[in-house]
Amino acid sequence: MSQTVVIAPAPGRYPPGDLAIWIFILAELLVFAVFFAAYAFARAGDVALFDEYQHTLDRRAALVNTLALITSSYFVVRATAAIREGSARDCARWLAGAIGLGALFLVVKSLEYAHHLEAGVHLGTNTFYMFYLSLTFFHFMHVLMGMVILGAVALKARRGGYSATEHTGVETGGVYWHMVDLVWLILFPLVYVMR
Repeated sequence: MSQTVVIAPAPGRYPPGDLAIWIFILAELLVFAVFFAAYAFARAGDVALFDEYQHTLDRRAALVNTLALITSSYFVVRATAAIREGSARDCARWLAGAIGLGALFLVVKSLEYAHHLEAGVHLGTNTFYMFYLSLTFFHFMHVLMGMVILGAVALKARRGGYSATEHTGVETGGVYWHMVDLVWLILFPLVYVMR
């Protein structure tokens, strides 16, 4: 009589990824929180100016970027699920999709910047544009850094550097990407929508 032995999967790391990324993310979120608080304080001091110049922003472009980042975060979740199931190839493919959507974000945002620069907008134009350009460009650079991180993770996954039992790097890159997405989900309504 044979006996079937069921091996329970090892409990996942909590929080997922490397602890150092969580410390880094908390520091980054603190910087963004200070930026957001300064924006809110400045806006409260001159609501009419902020409302007037908010109308010059392209909400459709911002919505496209919001959908791109939300979808890219879903792709990162799928990549993490794939590597947990032992499929490094699928992991790399999902990450490539997330990187592609990150690139779409950068292209759309660059077109917005080009439009404003052609209109003569710069950091010194007024308080609203100073915050808009500073906040969105700071986030833009985080998207770029996130794409580099996901690219390195995807390359390592494609080369077989991760497995179902060792995939901390995938989780670490994913956690950073989700932070970038979260910041945009606060930035989008704050700068583009709230009146």
